[in-house]
Amino acid sequence: MGMRNIDFSSWQSVLATLFGLALVTLMGVGIRLLTMMTIQQRRERMNRQINERLRTLIAAYKTLGGSFTGNLTVDPAHLRDLRKRGSDPMRTTDASLDLEAVAGSERGRRIRDAVEAALSDIILLGTDEQVRLAASAADELVAGRPVPTHDLVISLRNFVREALDLQPIPQDLVLPAQGPTRPSGAGARGKGESDKQSGGGGSRGGGGGMAAGGSSNEGNVGDIGDARSPGDQTPGSR
Repeated sequence: MGMRNIDFSSWQSVLATLFGLALVTLMGVGIRLLTMMTIQQRRERMNRQINERLRTLIAAYKTLGGSFTGNLTVDPAHLRDLRKRGSDPMRTTDASLDLEAVAGSERGRRIRDAVEAALSDIILLGTDEQVRLAASAADELVAGRPVPTHDLVISLRNFVREALDLQPIPQDLVLPAQGPTRPSGAGARGKGESDKQSGGGGSRGGGGGMAAGGSSNEGNVGDIGDARSPGDQTPGSR
């Protein structure tokens, strides 16, 4: 049926027919390529969004659930609150405890700041359940009450494993409670390394001083030998 509609009576008709077929084919291929590129770009954009979301939630999981021992709650107390406690005359019996609390306030401040940043990310990119748990934890922090993060850690863990197509954790496996990650003592390690380097420099300086002293002693011995050489002549040599 299609061959009957093609006019082969003259070469002009054949060229016009071939040109029409080529134009229709190019239009079809162009539309198909444009559609495929649009779908691919949309899929890549969705993959980037999913990857960024997973990366952020995994970082929040590490921040909120990186500890299994010690204090597994977030202390919302600020340094000014600890100073007020230490200056309270009614708390003179707990002065030693207040001094310890002030000494550890820097560590607690870093934990609290990291947890607040993680809660902010979860409120932005988390699921409905995670947003509710994060908002509840933020309210507890604002109220000045210690906040456990174990329930939010469980929700994040289940979501990440499901997004990565991992098998769920067995029901008969009992995991210990998890709490916020404790900051590492990078400052103490840096101070110890600097002390070691300064000690090594002192020993090298002492070694240099000993070498200089040895060379000066050798010079003095040579001078003494030169001064005694005329008196050591025998009578026969005179």
